[in-house]
Amino acid sequence: MVHISPQFNPNLFVALSAFRYHFSMITDDKKEEIRMAADIVEVVGDYVKLKKSGSGFTGLCPFHNEKTPSFHVTPKLGIYKCFGCGESGDVFSFVMAQEGISFPESLRTLADRYGIDIPDEHVEGEDERTRQREGIFHALKFAGLFFYRQLLEADEAEKARNYLEKRGYDKKIWRTFGLGYAPQHDALLKAAQKEGIGEEYLAGADLIKPSTRGDGYYDTFRDRLMFPIFNPSGKVIAFAGRILNENKKTAKYINSAQTLVYNKSEVVYGVNFARNEIRKEEEVILVEGYTDVISMNQHEVKNVVASSGTSLTAGQINILQRYGNRIIMIYDADSAGQTAMVRGMDIALEQGMDVKLMELPEGEDPDSFIKQFGKESFLDLKKKTAEDFVTFIIQKAEKEGKMESPADRSSTIKQILESIALIPGELDRQVYVQHLHQKTQVYRKGSDRELFQQLGLILSERKRQEAFRSRRATQPPQAPPAGSIPVGDYYDGDERREANIKPVKKKPHYEKEVIRLLLQYGEKMREFIGQNIGKDHFEDDDIRSFFIDIMERHQKGEEALKEHYINREAPFPTLLGDVLLERYSVSEGLAKRVGGEYRRDKNPVRTAKSCMKSLRLTFCERKRQEVTEKLKTAEQGQKIKLIELLTKLQKEISRMEQMSSDELFDDPEFARDEPQLGTKTFEYKMKGKD
Repeated sequence: MVHISPQFNPNLFVALSAFRYHFSMITDDKKEEIRMAADIVEVVGDYVKLKKSGSGFTGLCPFHNEKTPSFHVTPKLGIYKCFGCGESGDVFSFVMAQEGISFPESLRTLADRYGIDIPDEHVEGEDERTRQREGIFHALKFAGLFFYRQLLEADEAEKARNYLEKRGYDKKIWRTFGLGYAPQHDALLKAAQKEGIGEEYLAGADLIKPSTRGDGYYDTFRDRLMFPIFNPSGKVIAFAGRILNENKKTAKYINSAQTLVYNKSEVVYGVNFARNEIRKEEEVILVEGYTDVISMNQHEVKNVVASSGTSLTAGQINILQRYGNRIIMIYDADSAGQTAMVRGMDIALEQGMDVKLMELPEGEDPDSFIKQFGKESFLDLKKKTAEDFVTFIIQKAEKEGKMESPADRSSTIKQILESIALIPGELDRQVYVQHLHQKTQVYRKGSDRELFQQLGLILSERKRQEAFRSRRATQPPQAPPAGSIPVGDYYDGDERREANIKPVKKKPHYEKEVIRLLLQYGEKMREFIGQNIGKDHFEDDDIRSFFIDIMERHQKGEEALKEHYINREAPFPTLLGDVLLERYSVSEGLAKRVGGEYRRDKNPVRTAKSCMKSLRLTFCERKRQEVTEKLKTAEQGQKIKLIELLTKLQKEISRMEQMSSDELFDDPEFARDEPQLGTKTFEYKMKGKD
């Protein structure tokens, strides 16, 4: 199967005539073709820095913030699972979660990536938001192609071509980054209308805006050099437009507004080009501008990104952490650049990144420096001058004379301690304080005790403020006085909903183990377990549904294999990952050294008995609780029957608690007929009630 590169490619110009926006009716065979073509390690690798671990891969979870990898990908099963937050699923559910799209959209996204043709028919039941997102993506793709062709061919774009050539950008880099030109006179709107693209999708992508006169729309970008902004997988999600007439009294850059597909606080410009190089170099270089990224790429420094025209955010840092944990920040030497550097540095430190700062010679930026001096000079300068944030701030303060007076020295040291206090790890904070002590000892003539005391005060104050904010967040909203602004204007609805979110209850381990045994040990195990427990024994709704589906297939004489459920609809692939994947497992090498093969259960029948005991016991305990609650409100006649039932339940609970699982259940015939079930293996001790 041919892999389509996520980088911008002008050859993607296709016959867009008679364009119509539809959803695809995708057959099961086509879904399976897409699944077989889509490499889950490659797809997940667009978002997570994966490291080989045994037969799978591990990395930092993209679904929640963590410092120690608990996210696992198992390519053999085509499944991922995070043992920190519990997220799990297959390649489709991963794309759905990361892109915020529906299942049909995830199919189309992967089909497009791996060059699989899908039919163009309407799918019933798609919601309006899904249709809008897909229409926006189509409009953005059309616009990117349109702007690029205008840059290459339009007479009006001569000034844009001259500008790029003057800046030293060759046509290869135009193509790679999809640079373009937005003509005047609403040319995009007219071209899109001619191709049948709806105005609602163009407006939803912020490519057009409604006229203030109320007589239609006009192009958002006119007479500007265009920079497409891509998501990590290479889809166009927004644009930035630069003026070409410097004398024109307007903003130098204008950027797409927030849309259904573009959240600027979670987008890093150039990350789709840089992600593999970031992994390779184990560091990311952060610059300020689009042209900085492009120039450095043209000169073969490719682990470079920009913050997409915004101040650096925690969301952007989280994206970069998927690929590497060391960041080198280069900002302009002016006051705005330095302020942005300090703010960005603090955000990166707070997210647990290894932060280094670098300053270019006066009057230079990454774009101008690498053009004038080249790649090797830049890398040499980076090696010599990129410093940890403590060293950098002190050296800068010394150059500016801020370490001469006691007040300035104290202010600089406190500023550094404020940044150190943001670092999440206690050991890391300790190391940086000792480093600060060494760097400032010549000025302080003391020990590091005073520095740790000051750090303690900062941390205590922050803890106090966080506790205060936490108390306020958990307090119910107070109604305003009569005649004042309504409560709805004080409190955001999303915040109220978030305050009421209940923690997700973990699925019982023994219930998941039953499903694993049913899948792993076949028909005879299904008969054994099915004779002893039923669907009502399961507390978790999803696991109960899984059990019912397996047993229904068993009754029909159909196989219930993990391969079948990998290919099923949601939530089965996600449940399969939750059931089959373990956070900790014994290595095959260790099992061989102790004289056996690795299995999660030394004896599958014994494991099944233990799980069934736990299921029966917790089922009886739930029933006892239900009967106890009914007794509180029951009438006298009903109470007698309830007390009898309660007595029976209590006896059964006591009986099961006193007996081992081996005594509770007779061995099935196949356990006696198949002695290999008792062979010497390395035992995995199951958690449960036994």
